[in-house]
Amino acid sequence: MSKISYISKDLIEKGEDFVIAKVVDTQGSTPRKKGAVLLMKQDGTRFGTVGGGKLEAEVEKICLEILKTKKSKTCHFRLTAKEQQGLDMRCGGDADVSIEYIDAKNPASFIADFDLKAAAFIFGAGHVGQALEPVLRYVNFATTVIDDRPDFANRERFPDADEVMVIDSFLDAYQGMETDENSYIVIVTRGHSADYDVLKQTLKRKTAYIGMIGSRNKVAEIYRMLREDGFSQAELDRVYSPIGTSIFAETPEEIAISIAGEMIKVRAGHGER
Repeated sequence: MSKISYISKDLIEKGEDFVIAKVVDTQGSTPRKKGAVLLMKQDGTRFGTVGGGKLEAEVEKICLEILKTKKSKTCHFRLTAKEQQGLDMRCGGDADVSIEYIDAKNPASFIADFDLKAAAFIFGAGHVGQALEPVLRYVNFATTVIDDRPDFANRERFPDADEVMVIDSFLDAYQGMETDENSYIVIVTRGHSADYDVLKQTLKRKTAYIGMIGSRNKVAEIYRMLREDGFSQAELDRVYSPIGTSIFAETPEEIAISIAGEMIKVRAGHGER
């Protein structure tokens, strides 16, 4: 799940109501596209964004109002100075933003709409990661791409990913991230050492799926190192590696399809681990 999903889940568990603003439609040029989300707590604390600038300021005002009235609504914003009720933003275009009051005692509709996406954490923003992210998003995974190279982990290469993160080092792979039984971990970094570092940390976490790319010889060597680190065979058996279903994949795009197929199978309850 994304950061906002974790925050909303925590608030529901605590019984604290909140407001979610979500861009549901856009036309023309807008600062953020469909799916951008902002969460506001009862005390006015905000997480996420629907675009910044005057649009964001206006949405925040409405969120504060809805925290008091508890009445959800959808607002249409004209992001141009030429129209009478426009917000005088340079980008132009229109945006529809759904602003919903979430009752923590009755969150069923919100959970069904927002919080059931399985979270895919893709460690490695190289060719395979770049091919895999849109495929997973298309089949309803929330995607987070992680790498230690800003030239690879950026919005130019991953414009529609839920999150793109640049970390200091794969030695601390999960900086600021949480995982749970709904988290799918894909390890496709640029080398054996980083794959080993990420897998070592991942085995200590709750996950739905762990997959690591590599030849059988590479996998065997990493498993040997992990056994020396004290991991049991049962823990190593959690890992799908070599990753993906057997379709004789060769190109990054084919490998991405293979990985996605395996993850769909696990998500559907037919995994082999």
